[in-house]
Amino acid sequence: MVACFIGHRKISVSEAFLSHLKDCIRELITDKNFDTFLFGSRSEFDDICLEAVTELKMEYPNIRRVYVRATYPYISEDYKEYLLTFYDETYIPDTITKAGKASYVERNQHMIDRSDLCVFYYDERYMPAKKQRMPNHFLPTTTTHPKSGTKLAYQYAMAQKKAILNLFPIPQN
Repeated sequence: MVACFIGHRKISVSEAFLSHLKDCIRELITDKNFDTFLFGSRSEFDDICLEAVTELKMEYPNIRRVYVRATYPYISEDYKEYLLTFYDETYIPDTITKAGKASYVERNQHMIDRSDLCVFYYDERYMPAKKQRMPNHFLPTTTTHPKSGTKLAYQYAMAQKKAILNLFPIPQN
């Protein structure tokens, strides 16, 4: 069975959350027969999920960590070897090569479509910082952007009637 991880770019986690996350993933592996985990990039949630799955791979060597790229349709062998130090496989979906700015949205939809379970860290109140284009560089502003990639992915997963495990809010201990 296949699960994907999608969450906000910035999150605040505690030891209790990390323990809860690892317990949830362990249960997916041992009780529900999940053996493939799809990862995107660009979020702290992805990073901590990859770390948890990697630790569990020591106990369950049959599980697979798959990095679904949203950029770089063609990568060098050196870069591929580098990625495979963290993942067991990497690929870019065919539909993404012409997606432009929507590549991350398309990648998330691809991961959702291929998953039996979508593990989210989704806070409906989360508003990502909006960036303002300035000559030669970007400066973050204090305003927020109404579009969250995680929100779009969550809404898509709901519309597709996918099984969802939302790990927000963080358990308190």
